[in-house]
Amino acid sequence: MSNNRASVSKDIHEKRWAIVSLASIPLIMTLGNSMLIPVLPLMEKKLDITALQSSYIITFYSVVAIILIPLAGFLSDRYGRKIVIIPSLLIAGAGGLLSGYAAWKMESPYMIILIGRILQGVGVSGTAPIVLPLVGDMFKREKDVSATLGLIETSNTLGKVLSPILGAFLAGIVWFLPFWSIPVFCLISAVSVLFLVKKPKKVEDPFSFRKYWKDTKHTFKEHGAWLLAVFIIGAILMFVLFGILFYLSSVLEDEYQITGIKKGFYLAAPLAALCSASYITGKKIGSDIKRMKLLTIIGLVTLVTAVLIIALSSYFLYVLFVFLIGGIGIGIGLPCLDAIITETIDKEVRGTTTCLYSSARYVGVALGPPVTAFLMKYTIWWMVVVFSFSIGIALFFAFKKIHSPVS
Repeated sequence: MSNNRASVSKDIHEKRWAIVSLASIPLIMTLGNSMLIPVLPLMEKKLDITALQSSYIITFYSVVAIILIPLAGFLSDRYGRKIVIIPSLLIAGAGGLLSGYAAWKMESPYMIILIGRILQGVGVSGTAPIVLPLVGDMFKREKDVSATLGLIETSNTLGKVLSPILGAFLAGIVWFLPFWSIPVFCLISAVSVLFLVKKPKKVEDPFSFRKYWKDTKHTFKEHGAWLLAVFIIGAILMFVLFGILFYLSSVLEDEYQITGIKKGFYLAAPLAALCSASYITGKKIGSDIKRMKLLTIIGLVTLVTAVLIIALSSYFLYVLFVFLIGGIGIGIGLPCLDAIITETIDKEVRGTTTCLYSSARYVGVALGPPVTAFLMKYTIWWMVVVFSFSIGIALFFAFKKIHSPVS
């Protein structure tokens, strides 16, 4: 037993710099999106736009990613992960550069900023979603995969923690500086992946599209019910997360007069709880599908409890505490969903399957801010009802559809 643990630790230790490089990708891609959330109210003033229009800065980025992520998954399965990841990082950087330049030099930059965000969406479609199958390619043991996925998901959530702080800090210098930071981060990550991540050896020839399509159809025929459940749950978790972040970013300024980097730290608090829960869960889930299902349900119940009690008091510390609880719930669920997919899907179609899952998550990211912006025109109870109903749907799918593929 101890020898087995030692060998697992040794394999991860030998690939530690490759893991760090891969972990930088979801970190940077999260920064590129979530970093803008605390800045949206300021952008509304600088660009003379509405809250709904500012939410499109998040939504346009996500919609493009939804469409292109499955294509990126196929290309990564067909030609290799690194060949897709590195150019995609450079494209995402170019999008940030375009948005930053427009905000700096143009009198009416809103539409060009959106175009830059679309270009970023093109880039992100071939980056973070490809990391999950690449981790599956790197390790033979399921425990290694689960442990590394926990680190990757933690990096993703750590990016969410740092995002509001860094975004508020940079915007405090110049409001459009967050856009300019994106190409810098993307370039660093691209260079790291190029030199530190070794291409997994392939003994078989690249498969044809016909075989690929046949294998994909077989995968969804065999696992379609629980895969659909995982996709829906992932989308709902991200919908609630980004809806909450958009809401909190607005009320911190409008109701509590909290701005700047102080606002960034308050926004980071529930995300830090999410990050901690994600890390601990990734360490504990192992390769047991039943445990993953149970923890997913526990996470959803924790989240819906937080949503249901959010409107009971407007006292600031109470509101912040409730969001901390909600963050823990989301953090418990996300690594379980990642592991369920990567540990049960064949490597030949793992890239596309995980990318479809990432597309589903981006549906939630795209819908969260504009739906919340619309609901905020009315009472908070409308937001509670919509979020709670969505989580209820997720709980139904978790109870009824997620099960061990071998059962």
